Amino acid sequence: MHSDIVDLRSFYSTTLGRFAERSITMALSSIWAAVPNERLVGLGYTLPWLERFGSDAERVFAFMPATQGAVVWPATGPTATALVFDEELPLVDSCIDRMLLVHSLEHVENPRETLNEIWRVLSPAGRVVIVVPNRRGVWARFEHTPFGNGRPFSRGQLTELLREANFTPAAWSDALFFPPSRRRFMMRFHNVLERAQT
Repeated sequence: MHSDIVDLRSFYSTTLGRFAERSITMALSSIWAAVPNERLVGLGYTLPWLERFGSDAERVFAFMPATQGAVVWPATGPTATALVFDEELPLVDSCIDRMLLVHSLEHVENPRETLNEIWRVLSPAGRVVIVVPNRRGVWARFEHTPFGNGRPFSRGQLTELLREANFTPAAWSDALFFPPSRRRFMMRFHNVLERAQT
């Protein structure tokens, strides 16, 4: 089952969604090296993180897969959103410095082909940052979150997939250690559980 843009926006507007966003932001911050004037593309539902990590970028685009749907972004100024097919990105070769994938790779029909297309558009020193559900993680087991939909990956599976597409995995970070409970008393412990794992 694919995550729909309406469902994704609804989830991230909830308290649980905001906590998940913070947890992922903490994990990304630990591996995200700032590169001034980079060209950054987000593929999937990356809006919360493009706003945070794209502030120093020369250009930022939000590519949303056709199976997911799209929303206008940013709210003010020229639109930087495009509805795309993940195996045919509307970019020339070697033109992007970094790609961020969130709620993307676990939903694509052919992950290898999508990664080959990302390889095509990345510059020689380009990087791809991928957020996927962990096959062993508790969040991958609950369908009331976007991480319970699609194909979860183990670290070994993702490493093999990346190497087959010519990428060299360089850094890893984990997130979402707190349970995906909607109960307020459980959500109170999210900070403690996240910080205990880092």
